[in-house]
Order: sequence, then C-alpha cells, then structure tokens
Amino acid sequence: MDHILEIKGLCKYFGSTIANKNIDFCLQRGEIRGLAGENGSGKSTLLQQIAGIYLKDEGTMLLNGKEYNPHNPIDAKKNKIGIVVQELGVLNTLPAGINVFAGNWKKYSRFGIVNLKQMYQEANKIFGEYGLMKIPLNGDCETMHIESRKMLELARALADDPDILILDEVTQSLSQNNREMLYHLIDRLQKEGKTIIMITHDLEEMLELCDNVTVLRDGEVIATKACDELDTDEIKRLMVGREVNSAYYREDQKADYSDEVVLKAEHINVGDSLHDVSFELHKGEILGFCGLSDSGIHEVGTALYGLSDGMTGEVILTEGNVKIKNERIANANGMAYVPKDRDGAALMIRDSIQNNFVLPSTRELHGKGMYLNPVKLRKFAQHGIEEFNVKCTGTSQKMSDLSGGNKQKVNLGRWLLKDLNVLVLDCPTRGVDVSVKAYIYQVMQEVKKKGLSMILISDELPEVLGMSDHLIVMKDGAIKGEFFRGENFTQEALIEVMV
Repeated sequence: MDHILEIKGLCKYFGSTIANKNIDFCLQRGEIRGLAGENGSGKSTLLQQIAGIYLKDEGTMLLNGKEYNPHNPIDAKKNKIGIVVQELGVLNTLPAGINVFAGNWKKYSRFGIVNLKQMYQEANKIFGEYGLMKIPLNGDCETMHIESRKMLELARALADDPDILILDEVTQSLSQNNREMLYHLIDRLQKEGKTIIMITHDLEEMLELCDNVTVLRDGEVIATKACDELDTDEIKRLMVGREVNSAYYREDQKADYSDEVVLKAEHINVGDSLHDVSFELHKGEILGFCGLSDSGIHEVGTALYGLSDGMTGEVILTEGNVKIKNERIANANGMAYVPKDRDGAALMIRDSIQNNFVLPSTRELHGKGMYLNPVKLRKFAQHGIEEFNVKCTGTSQKMSDLSGGNKQKVNLGRWLLKDLNVLVLDCPTRGVDVSVKAYIYQVMQEVKKKGLSMILISDELPEVLGMSDHLIVMKDGAIKGEFFRGENFTQEALIEVMV
C-alpha cells in the first residue's frame, strides 16, 4: 500500500493527563479517513501533532517514508499538510486577505513592505479556484460570522496545495449550502490524489464521506474499520464501549405548548441582514429557525437579545411589556442567549470554570454592599458542575482545558441555573459528541416541560426537525415559510423553501 503518513507509538501528555497513548495510525495516499470518539478522546490532539501545533512526546511519524517532526504549523505547511482547527484559528486583528497567507507573508513583501493588492488578488484566486463562499478580504475578522471565518481558515489551509488536508469539526460551523460545497471539494481533492483526515460528530456524514474510520477512546486507538463495515450504532458502541440509545430527539410527533405568548418580535430590520421579521414565541415552545448561509437566522439571535446595532422594530417580553433594547435589559428580565461562537462570543475561555458559571448571576450572588462572596461563588459553581455533569478537576480549572462538550455544558448550564423565561440557542450542539448532544436534547426537553420557551437556531436540519414545535425557514433575511410539528415536517419540505 502507498502510505503517505505512518505513525507508531505516538504519546502526548499534558501534565498527568495522557491525551494520546501509543497511537498507531497509517494513512494511504488519496484516502479520506474519519476520526471518531467522544469529546476528550484525543482526536484533536492527534491531529494537532500531525499539523505541528503540538510537539509529540513519544513515538515516530513518517511522511512519505521519511521521518517527520514538525516544530510548528509552518513546518507542517512546508511539508504540504494543512489544517482547519476545531476552534477558530484566525488572527482577529488582521484583515481576512492577510489571514489567508499567515506565516507566508514574505512571498508578498519587498524591502519590508507587503504588497496588499497582490496578496488580495491571490487570495481571491484561491476562493474562486476551490469554489469557496466569498468573503470581504479587507474586512475585519473579529466582526465576521463564524461561517465566514471557517471559509477563511479553509482557504488558508488550501493556499499551499496540501497533500494532506485535516478538517477538525468544520461542517458543524457551516450552513446546508456550504456543507454541500465542502462535500464537492472533498470529492474533488480525493480525485486529485489528496488525502483528507476529518473529525465530525455527524456520524452519518462521516460514513457517507469517508473510506475508513479510526475510533479513539481515552486517548487510544480502539479500531480502524472500512465504512462499508460500519453503521452509526457500531461507531457509537466503539466510542463509548457499550451500546448507546440512538434516540436523540423528541419522540412526540405533535407541537405541544401553551397559548400564552411570552415574546413578540415585531417588524425587525437590521441593515441588509433582516427584513421585516415578525413572530411570536409561546410558553413552553421550542421555535426553530433554519436557512442557508446569509439567510439571517443567526442575526435573529443577536437581534432578540439586543445586540444588533441599528435595529428597527421591537422585541417585547409580554410579562411587564418589557422592550429588549440591550443585553442588560434582557438578562435582568429572565432572557438568555447562547451564541454559535462558543469560545469567541460566549465564554471567557482563559478564565476559570467558576467565573464562567457565576458571570450571568452576579446580580443574584452579591453580598452586603454589592460585594461578591467568594464562598457563595465557589458553592454556586460547584453546584453547576454537579448539576450539568461537567468533567473537570474543580472550579478553578481553566475553561481552555475542557473538551468542547464540557465547555458547552458550562455555557448552557450557567444560564439554566437562573430563573429564565426565554432561552435563545444558536447551534447549541456545535462541536460536541453524540453523548453530549443527547444530553443537551434531554435537558431541553426537561426545561420545556417546566415551561421554558426556547428559540433554537441551527444549521443542522435533523436538529431543528427533531426538537422544534414550530419551524421558521428564512431566506435572504426574510421569513419564507413556516412548519408545525407533525405537518410535513421533513428535510425535503424545508430545503424546497430554503433554496
């Protein structure tokens, strides 16, 4: 067999934690290899050693039959290995066009002066050549949506024509049309003899796209099997070491919520993003929003929580007739928002679990004279850890040390510890494994039964179909269709309106 990459006995340690243990991993030229495992199983750590982000502690890597020891991502790029990491890897302080060639600016500089025009022209060629969604190359990366930033990272990975392309949880950041674009790109690259390693928690997607799947558990390789020998239940069993109930979503087939209206959105307009959007949310309802890229679904979330500049129209909480003009008013009146960009827009990723848990509840937790009581804060955070099954070493552990699933448990749980009326969830299961997904869906059903009203914004059609009572389909910033649970509630019906 023509092996492009061979790994033997690879080990990686973080203090006393064994992230990878005696990994053996062989990759054939032109192969698409899936990497499966629960959050914290060591998948991303393995890929980041291949891409030079982490240095290996033990073991050997051979690339094209020669010893391979990348000291950093630039080394990996020189060896024709590109990666799109799970969490965002753009330089927010630089424009998109410069980000495409991060680490390779010398090619476009002379006497210390960078030729931006040439750089942007080359970046445009890359987006065009690979059929990527166009983004403003002179735009500020910090203000870009997560989907645009993922397109930017993909362009950067492709800029050096890699022989091995690593995709770590890319599809869950993309809307349906850009997922289809990525599928076509993967097929094209394979036909060109390129090799692809991908992590996706969508196991059906993995089986559809990949030739073989390697399953990791607790940092070790459990099995590598051909996709035609696997189904999703078998992958789950290998991931967790036992049978896993495949029922994620609600089992009821009819919409179920109160007649009481808890929130009204009236004639919402936001620049070119939203156009005359109006709807009502009922007590105990899960109202879903779906659409293609630039449909406006993610802007709905920010508008509802008072985070959109220049918005016209009104968002009203009916109890007390409260108009949501900013996040402070929303928070003070029992409304919460969990954004799609967990690390960049929600969590204080370099801070402790405790501070992240208590942040939305400081009003309730302050002591005499508005001082925060350290004992009370620690007990509150510990209660959150136990209530939402967060796997960690304690309240003082940094958020950045947690797996994606445990980060999301903190992100969601810190709001559910409050007395909420309305919860806005934007892609709540992005980047989490099958067991955490099932856990989040279970929590959503439990709080729904208690009367909590939820807005569920998602790029995953099975998710909004599986969990929503009522679905709104958007296109070009406007509402194009509505569906109710049990009435033509199918992906085909939604896509027909979306496109």
